[in-house]
Amino acid sequence: MKLVKEQILKGERALFNSKDLQVSYSTFADGESPLKESQNINIDHSIFKWKYPLWYCKNIVVEDSTFLEMSRSGIWYTENIVIRNTIIEAPKIFRRAKGIKLENVTMQNAGETFWNCDEISLKNVTAKGDYFGMNSTNIKIDGFQLAGNYAFDGGKDIEIHSAKILAKDAFWNCENVTVYDSFISGEYLGWNSKNVTFVNCTIESLQGLCYIDNLVMKDCQLLNTTLAFEYSTVDVQINGTIGSVTNPSAGIIRAEGIGELIMDKTKIDPEKTQIITEK
Repeated sequence: MKLVKEQILKGERALFNSKDLQVSYSTFADGESPLKESQNINIDHSIFKWKYPLWYCKNIVVEDSTFLEMSRSGIWYTENIVIRNTIIEAPKIFRRAKGIKLENVTMQNAGETFWNCDEISLKNVTAKGDYFGMNSTNIKIDGFQLAGNYAFDGGKDIEIHSAKILAKDAFWNCENVTVYDSFISGEYLGWNSKNVTFVNCTIESLQGLCYIDNLVMKDCQLLNTTLAFEYSTVDVQINGTIGSVTNPSAGIIRAEGIGELIMDKTKIDPEKTQIITEK
């Protein structure tokens, strides 16, 4: 494997179509698409300063490196990439990529990141930005913090563990989502989705969990969550009280109590939903 070390790489396509390359302690300075169409590249302790650094690439490992803000739209149409112990300041960093693994990564400007991607694994990742994960599939996450609205819109086959998510309109238009041991806060959570499960989660949401086909909640808490479950089919077990429930389509709701229960016979059939409360 050829070694490129302690270099300042300038100009468009500086290492275009490279193969079997180790890049260490180097800077990709001004110049678009420095590694476009490259394969089998290992990068460590390096800095990406300009646009489109890793397009149409295969088999990439990046460790202990930095993507500065102008390395935006950085990793598109790429397959099999691992990034560890790295700071990413650039937005729109992943698009139509497949086989992505991030570990110990901070994404400070993650707007419009992970769009139309497949096979994503995130471990100990922190991100800030709107429209994270749109239309992406086969996502596994463990240890995750996200601050940004409209997360995971249109996503499919998503499994999340130990997350803190602050996001208005998260998990809209999704299918097959399971979230464990997490905290979620944001308005209108989960609308227009199918097969959504929360296990041991704490959720705060105004008019959340509505228009869901097959919503399952086990050992969850709802903090200040009102106007919940409208037109959703539910199998819900809540530890504590629910602020208000509005017109669920069918299923069962178990809780210590419900502050306000609205079952409008002109909109739904109340007999299709069983309500079990302690008070």
